[in-house]
Amino acid sequence: MNIIIVGAGEIGTHIAISLADEKHAIVVIEADELVAGDLNNRIDARVVVADGTSISVQIDCGVTECDLFLSLTSDNNINLVSASLAKKLGAKKTIARVHPGIQRESLFLDFGEHFGIDYLFSSERLAAVELAKHVRNPKSSMVEEIARGYVEIQQVTVSPDSKYCGKKLIEIEFPARVRVGAITRGSETIVPSAEDMLMPGDQATLFGEPSKLHDTVLRLQNRTGKENKSNIVIFGGSEYGFSLAQSLESWNCRIRIIESDAERCRELSDLLTNVTILNVDATSIAEMKEERIGDADFFIAVTDVDEDNVMTCLQAYSLGTSYCLPLIHRADYADTMTGFGEKMGVLAAISPREASRKDLARFITSDRFHLVQRLEGVELIGSSVCDNSCVAGKSVRETSWPTDCILVALLHGARGQVPAAEDVIEAGDSVYALVKPKAKREFLKLVAP
Repeated sequence: MNIIIVGAGEIGTHIAISLADEKHAIVVIEADELVAGDLNNRIDARVVVADGTSISVQIDCGVTECDLFLSLTSDNNINLVSASLAKKLGAKKTIARVHPGIQRESLFLDFGEHFGIDYLFSSERLAAVELAKHVRNPKSSMVEEIARGYVEIQQVTVSPDSKYCGKKLIEIEFPARVRVGAITRGSETIVPSAEDMLMPGDQATLFGEPSKLHDTVLRLQNRTGKENKSNIVIFGGSEYGFSLAQSLESWNCRIRIIESDAERCRELSDLLTNVTILNVDATSIAEMKEERIGDADFFIAVTDVDEDNVMTCLQAYSLGTSYCLPLIHRADYADTMTGFGEKMGVLAAISPREASRKDLARFITSDRFHLVQRLEGVELIGSSVCDNSCVAGKSVRETSWPTDCILVALLHGARGQVPAAEDVIEAGDSVYALVKPKAKREFLKLVAP
């Protein structure tokens, strides 16, 4: 693909290097000469020192033949203006990184539609989604968020004591838009019909709206709802901490944010009604003991300093905290910590850079689909509905979907959901499905011929 990236900061550099390694044709526009020079020494791609909002610069960089335009600076205005101009100048797909506040204000105005930009994202909110899914599901073998976090997929082992055991799926009263997408029994995986049963020891792959799905998972594992009331401590009141607290605030849990800046504490107190804000320094072991951090179920460190995040998590675990989650900006460091951190009480380490790359991966492919997750016996794939697709303009019920295929999510504009029979699929929507390998081709013939 021909890809133009504006901004070579943390997010832009990480994505640019990743795309260059995948042999895409990359042009990076960076206004800071020193930053551009550093990237130029690390990447096999064209790096231009210029203003990304300049029409002449964009034309010189090939915007008229651009398949994907990514505006990834830390400045909302630069990103919105440059992506909007790129769309007008002929870029096929434009994406802009924005501050979380812009996404919150999208309730009043669709900024993407207003500026003619195909997709807006916030790295802070994406990281918060990744953190929240581990908090909600620490005992699940796999958790995946898709459709901008509106749909969650989990794999759980069915307890022999679950009331769902031995019942046909049609006999189980699942919450609305919560379904079983696959059942693995021994070495065999099936995409089940309504007549299939859940048996003890089955690995069930479920999907649905996160809060409704969580209750179903508890029942499959024969766990009580009381286990859902978690004691959560968030170290850091930046946008990462605020976005995470917002995403968890509606859950039945106790949340405390520890923040050393008194003014920020006052701001958070005005913004969050069901969260306790503490003006405390969590890098002090004495203060952690005083606040009884060891009694917490989760300690989540989301400051801007990776070292503080890691060390406070280790301190919290030594005091007795059950699960620790550090935010680590370096993606390679986060992978290492996730791989070796279990012995130190680290459930997972989350990188905003990697969360952003993962979210944008569905746009960065020349194939008709992108692979979200490969599971045992099935694949979770996503695809955009083409204008000439035979499903465009039809309801889910009106289409004869292939055997061994089940629709998991439908993303229309900024809104995602598990598709119901009467939902209409439009051209440009993103559709996600669990498919067995033999059903993939037939599914793609319907969606993206």
